[in-house]
Amino acid sequence: MSVDGGAQRLKTEADEPGWEVDPDDDWGVAVVATVGRQLRLRREAVGMRAAELGAATGYGEDLIYKIESGKRIPRPEFLDKADEVLGAGGLLSAMKEDVAKVRYPKKVRDLGDAEAKAVEIGVYVCNSISGLLQTPEHARAAFESRQPPYPEAEVERLVTARVARQSIFAREPAPSLGFVLEEALLRRPLGGTMVWRGQLERLLEVGRLRNVTLQVMPTHVEVHPGLDGRIELLKFVDGTATGRSDGAFNGRPVADPRQVRILELRYGTIRAQALPPRESLAFIEQLLGET
Repeated sequence: MSVDGGAQRLKTEADEPGWEVDPDDDWGVAVVATVGRQLRLRREAVGMRAAELGAATGYGEDLIYKIESGKRIPRPEFLDKADEVLGAGGLLSAMKEDVAKVRYPKKVRDLGDAEAKAVEIGVYVCNSISGLLQTPEHARAAFESRQPPYPEAEVERLVTARVARQSIFAREPAPSLGFVLEEALLRRPLGGTMVWRGQLERLLEVGRLRNVTLQVMPTHVEVHPGLDGRIELLKFVDGTATGRSDGAFNGRPVADPRQVRILELRYGTIRAQALPPRESLAFIEQLLGET
């Protein structure tokens, strides 16, 4: 809640872009609907009108109704404040974790869930540095470059979701992670010199981890199996695997062993043609020294 000229200014529908519920996200719709129902029940149980709850939490009456009807994703701080105002005993605050996940696009959640279960991940990228390796500043610059431009709230939502995936580096036991990046990606100072330096430093930091193999594909390599686009391979503890490639199977995720084997062959060939890990880190150090 902010104060302007002595009058309290409540957040309204126009103040809250980027918090809409994706109608195609069944799980997200169910979560937000449950939160809204619990909020309304608690409010009615204490005999408080929506406008009064809005005034107490810094929200306009319109947004309170939107949240209660499951049409808006509530902010975490709103749930904490509403829990306190309504005497919910932690019931509303306890929903923050699921609500926070709803803000991540469904495809990002699905990818994050798969990565969290994988024991081995291999990624080749040619158009942008892998999201698992991006700094928040680099990710923000990448999203801000899109056309038509994303709203600022959507940029922050996407950056938060991308950075959240990087919790994979703190997993125990640690998965085996392999990355192959095109040289051209490392030479483009996306976001400006300081953001670029920070990104190169992050690559060196991650590339030195014992469970990570980081390789650079030199531009002078005339042809390799990744020219059609990125390749991702995820392997799981039960021996199954899934993969995706821009240049195979219409870009769809595949789990059929024969199709996965094709992606494994392509990725293996790419790794063989790229610089070895030690030379790749030395190359990144050289680029960093040139900035």
